[in-house]
Amino acid sequence: MTKTETEDPSSVSGDSRNKKEEKDYVQNGVSRLIFVLLSLILEITATVIGVQIADANLWIFSFLIRVFAFFLVLKIYSQNKTASMKMPWILLIMSFPIVGVTLYILVGNSGSTRRLRLRFALIDSKLLPKLPRNASTLQRLQDKEPYIGNVFSYLKSFAGFPVYQNTDVTFFPDALEGLKAQKEALRNAEHFIFMEYHAIEDAEAFHELEEILIKKAREGVVVRLIYDDMGSIGFINVDFINRMKEVGIECRVFNPFAPGMRLVLNNRDHRKITVVDNKIGFTGGYNIANEYFNYTHPFGEWKDTGIRLEGDAVRSLTVIFLEMWYAVRFDDVDDRECDSFLSDYDYTAKEDGFIQPYADSPLGHEHIGENVYISLIEHAARSFWIMTPYLILTDEMIHALGLAAKRGVDVRIITPGVPDKKLIYSVTRSYYHSLARNGVRIYEYSPGFLHAKQCIADGRTAICGTINLDYRSLYHHFENACLFTGFQAVTDIKTDFENSIERSNEVTEEYRSGRSSFMKVKDLIFRLFAPLL
Repeated sequence: MTKTETEDPSSVSGDSRNKKEEKDYVQNGVSRLIFVLLSLILEITATVIGVQIADANLWIFSFLIRVFAFFLVLKIYSQNKTASMKMPWILLIMSFPIVGVTLYILVGNSGSTRRLRLRFALIDSKLLPKLPRNASTLQRLQDKEPYIGNVFSYLKSFAGFPVYQNTDVTFFPDALEGLKAQKEALRNAEHFIFMEYHAIEDAEAFHELEEILIKKAREGVVVRLIYDDMGSIGFINVDFINRMKEVGIECRVFNPFAPGMRLVLNNRDHRKITVVDNKIGFTGGYNIANEYFNYTHPFGEWKDTGIRLEGDAVRSLTVIFLEMWYAVRFDDVDDRECDSFLSDYDYTAKEDGFIQPYADSPLGHEHIGENVYISLIEHAARSFWIMTPYLILTDEMIHALGLAAKRGVDVRIITPGVPDKKLIYSVTRSYYHSLARNGVRIYEYSPGFLHAKQCIADGRTAICGTINLDYRSLYHHFENACLFTGFQAVTDIKTDFENSIERSNEVTEEYRSGRSSFMKVKDLIFRLFAPLL
C-alpha cells in the first residue's frame, strides 16, 4: 500500500514490506552501529594500553613518544586554523601524550588523507571547468550591490562556483512541503535523478520516494543515490545497496564506517541534494528520514527548511553531486558521462535575482562555509538573523557577531527549544552569555527541535543549505548551500524568521545578566573541548 499526500503518515507503511521487515532493518542498522562503536572503543583502549605498557617498560619508547607529541604540538600550532580549534588538541596532547596522540591520529586530521585530497583535486580539475564562468553576471551584481557582490566574488574565486541568473527559487518553510515538491519533480524526470543525503532512513518518507525512483529506473531514467554511512548507520540495513541495485538504482556510500584506525573517520558527507535532469534542484536542512517531516516526533515538532531551484544554477548542484559520486570510487571518472548530465536546455526565469550554489570541503585550507557567514555578518548594515541547530563557535565568529551587534546591527540567533543531543545542547547554551552581553539576541524554538540552517542579512541576502554553526560543519564535513539575493524567496525566508521568532522563547536577558549567565564547571570543560566533539 502506498501512502498518499493526505493520508496519516503514521498509519501507512509506505510500500509492500510488512512491519516486521521494517523493524528488522532498523534493528540491524542499530546493531551494526553498536558493534562498530564498541569495536572502535576497544581498539582505542587496546592501543592506549599497549603504548602505556611500552612507555612504562622501555625508556627509549617513552622518550620517543614524548618527542613525537612535542613535534605534533608544534605542527598543530603552525596550522592555518583558528586558535579555538588548535588549543584543545594542544592541551590534551601536552597533558596526556599517549591518549592525545592516539585520538588526534584517529579524528583530528580534518584535512583527511593525501590520497583522498588528490582524488578530489583530480575530480575537481575535470568537473569545475565544465561550469560557466559567468563573469558578466558577477560584474552586474557587483555594480548593483558592491558589498554583497564581493561575497559572491569570494565564493567564485576560492570555491570555484559561478554566480547565476535565469533561475527561479522557491522556499519551503516546512520540510514536508519540500518533500512533496521533490516527489512531483521526480515523477517528471526524463533523463536522470541524483540524490545525495547525509542520512536516509528505510521507512515511510523514503519509501514514498523509492516507489517513484523504481518506476523511473524501469523507464530508463538513470537513478543514483549517495548516503553517508555514519549518518545513516542506525537507519538502514547493510544490504540496502544490493536491494537498490536489484530495482535499478545505483547506490554508493561515502566513507563506510568500520572497525579500524581510519584517518578519515571524522570527515562525513553532510550534503543534501536532489537534482532532476539538470533542470530542477533541491537542497536545505532536511535528510530523508521520518522525523524531518514530522512523521515521528522524537524531539517535539521538527522545524526544517529547504529550497527548490529551476534554471541555470542547477548545473552547479549537478557538479557537486558528481564530485562526490566519483570520489567514492578511486577508479571512476568519465568526462563523456559528465557531459551527458550537464547538457543545456532552454529556460526563461520569472525573476532576475542572483544565486550561487556552492560546496564546502574539509580537504583544503579555505574554510568556505564559515568565511561566507562572517562576510555577511561584517557587511550587514541593519540586521543579521540566523537559524542553527548547534551553536559551537570559533573566536572569530563570536567576535564578528558581537561587533555587528555593537555597531547597531539587529543580530538574532534561533536555536532549538528541545535538544536532540543533550551534551551538544549544553555546549550550545554555554555560548549564550558571551553573545548576549554584546547585544546579540538569543531565541529558543519552543515547539521542539530546530534543524534549519539558514540566515538572512538586511532582509535582502540569504543562505539556505546544510551548514551548521558548529565545528563539524565548518571544519570537518562536506557541505553545500546556496547564497542568493533579489528573489521573492528571500522575503519568504524573512517571513519564516518572523513566524519562528513568534513561536520561540527569547532568553537573551536570562543569559546576559541572570543566573544562567554563569557557566557550570562541566560546561566550561565541554566548551573547551568542543572542537573534539
